[in-house]
Amino acid sequence: MPLPAEHIPPGTADWRTPDARRWLAAVPARWAHPLWAALAWVLSVVWELESAPVAACTSADPCGTDWPGLGVAVVMVLTPYWVWRQPRLAFAGLGAVLLALVVEEGFTAFGRPSALAFLLAVAFAAAGLAHRLAVAGRQRSLALEAAGPVAQPLPAAARTFRRGRLSFVLGGLLLAVAGFGFWQAQQVVDAYEERAAGATHLSGRVTALDRGDEDADVLTVTADGRTHRFETAFPEDFPVGSRVDIVVDGDWKALVAEPYDVLGWELLVLGGSAAGLAFLVNGAAGRARSRRLRRGPLPVLHVLVREGHDDGRTWVFAADDPKGLRPILYFHSLYAADAEDDGEEEADGHEGGDDSAAAVELGRLTDILRGEDPAPPLREAVLYGVPYAGAEVAFVARDDADDDEVAVECSVSAVKPADAGRGGSRPRLRERESAQRSADEVAARMTRTADPRVWRAHGFSRAVGLFLLLVEGGGIWAMLDDNPSWTWLFLIAGVPWLVTAVATALTWRITADRDGLWVTGAWRVRRVPWDVITSVRHSADSIRVGRAKDDSFEVSPAGFAWLERRLGREPAAERAADELRALLLHPELRPTEEATARQQGMPVGPPLAALSVLWGAAVLLLL
Repeated sequence: MPLPAEHIPPGTADWRTPDARRWLAAVPARWAHPLWAALAWVLSVVWELESAPVAACTSADPCGTDWPGLGVAVVMVLTPYWVWRQPRLAFAGLGAVLLALVVEEGFTAFGRPSALAFLLAVAFAAAGLAHRLAVAGRQRSLALEAAGPVAQPLPAAARTFRRGRLSFVLGGLLLAVAGFGFWQAQQVVDAYEERAAGATHLSGRVTALDRGDEDADVLTVTADGRTHRFETAFPEDFPVGSRVDIVVDGDWKALVAEPYDVLGWELLVLGGSAAGLAFLVNGAAGRARSRRLRRGPLPVLHVLVREGHDDGRTWVFAADDPKGLRPILYFHSLYAADAEDDGEEEADGHEGGDDSAAAVELGRLTDILRGEDPAPPLREAVLYGVPYAGAEVAFVARDDADDDEVAVECSVSAVKPADAGRGGSRPRLRERESAQRSADEVAARMTRTADPRVWRAHGFSRAVGLFLLLVEGGGIWAMLDDNPSWTWLFLIAGVPWLVTAVATALTWRITADRDGLWVTGAWRVRRVPWDVITSVRHSADSIRVGRAKDDSFEVSPAGFAWLERRLGREPAAERAADELRALLLHPELRPTEEATARQQGMPVGPPLAALSVLWGAAVLLLL
C-alpha cells in the first residue's frame, strides 16, 4: 500500500537492507540475554534466603512486622523484571538490594557461599545491562548514519499523543490495595499492643510441642500453675524445656515472642506494591520517552511496515524489501488520533458504523478465531525518531482499514530488534511473511529427494512433554492423596488431555512421501493425500493441516516457540510447517518414494494411558 508522495518529507532516506543488516548486527551477545541474568538472580536469592541465618523470635526481639525488610523484598521482586524491561532502573535495584545485605550483615556476609553466589549474580546482571545499553548506543549511531542529516518535526497528531495514563491508573489502584493491606496489618498490631498493655505478663516453660487440628504446630506452656496452648509458625525457636514470656487477659493470650500473624496482609502489601510500582515505572518511562520524541525535529527513514498476523505488533522492514521477508524491528503501536482514549480503540479504527460494517467485522473476527484471516498488507511508511532497542518512534502510513486515509501511529512499547537475542557479528535475519515465511522463499532453499521427508519431535518439544508428564504424575498423586471428592472431577477431565498432550509432544511425527502425509499424533497415524490438503500453518505451538472436504486437524503441542525465539533459535515446528507448505505449493519438490512403516511412526497414547492407570493404582497402594 503506497504512501502518497506529499506525506514523504523531502530528502527522506531509504532504510535499505545493507544498513538494516549493520543495524541488526549490533545485537546483544547471547550471554547478555536478560533471561540468564533473571535466572541467576532468582536462583541466588532463593539459595541466600535458604542458607542465611534467621534471627530467632524472642521476647526481646519479637517476630512482628518488618516493613523495611518488606520494602527490600519489593525491590528484589521488581529487579528481575526491570532487568528485562528497564535496564537503567535495574542498576538501582541491584545496588539497593546489595546495599541492604551489607547494612544488615556487613561485608563478612560474603564469606557464605550463598551470599558470594548472590554477589556474582549481581555482577553478571550488571555486566549484561551495561552491554545491552552499549549495544543500544551503537544501534542509535547506525540509525542516525542511515537517516542522514535530514530532520523533520513530528506530525501534529503525534504531538498530542500521551502515554502512560492507563499504567498510572492501574499502578495507583494496586498501590491503594497495598496501602489497604498495610492499614489492616497495623490495625492488628495496634490491637495487640493496646490489649497487651493492660494484660498480665507471665513467664512459663514449654512442656510439649505437637500438631493441632489443622496441622499447625502447637506449643503447650505451663505458667503460674496453668497450662496454655499457642499456635506457632516457628516451632524451632521454642524447644521443649525452654522458657517463654506470655501475656494473658481473660480468655485472650499471646506469645510475646510471636504476638500476631499478619503474613497474609504482608503478602498483599508485597504483591500490590511490586505490581503497582511496576506499572507506575512503566508509565513514567513511556511518558518520558514520548516527551523526548516531541522535543524537536527528528531523523526520518523511509521504510515498510506491517501489522503482525498473530500478535498485533508493528513490524518494520527495509524500504527495498517489497515482500516483507526480513523484519528489522518491532513494537506495539496505536493511532495517534486515539490518544484521548489512552489505548482504547474502536474495533475498526473508526467511530460508529452501519450494520454491514458490523457484519464485516464479525466475519473478520470469525476468520481470526479459525486462523483463516488473510495476512495484513505491507504498507509504505515514514518512520520518525531514532530506532534503537528501548526507543520510542512514530510513523505515517496508509490506514489498512481505509485505503484512502493516511494515519499517524505512535509506539506504545519500546522498540526491539527483530533478531534480539542472537550473538556474534553475523546478522541472521528471521525470514517471515507476517506469521509465516514465503513458500517460494522456502522452496528455493529445498532440493528434491527420492526418500520421504520426516519431521519429528525435537528437544524443546520433548522438554514440554516431560514437563507435562511431571504435571500429570503430580496431579494424580495430589488428587488420589485425598478422600474421594469433587476434585476427582479434575482428574477425570484433565488426565485424558494431559495424556494426549504428553504423547504428542514426545513423539509427534510428520512424514511426506510421494502420495501425501503420514501424521503421527497421540492415538493414531493419519494418512492425508496431497490433493485434499488446502493449507499448512504453524500457530500457537501447533502444526495445523487444513483439508478440502473435512475439518482441519492439528499436531499440538509441537514445541515451545516463544522460548525458542527468545533463545535466538528458529522454532522447529514453524520450520516444519514452512517446508510442508512449500511441498504443498511446489509438487516438483515432493519425494518420489513411499514411506515405510518405520518412517510413518507409532502413536504412544495407548501405552502412556496404561502407564497412567498403573501409576494411579500404585499411588492408591502406597497411600
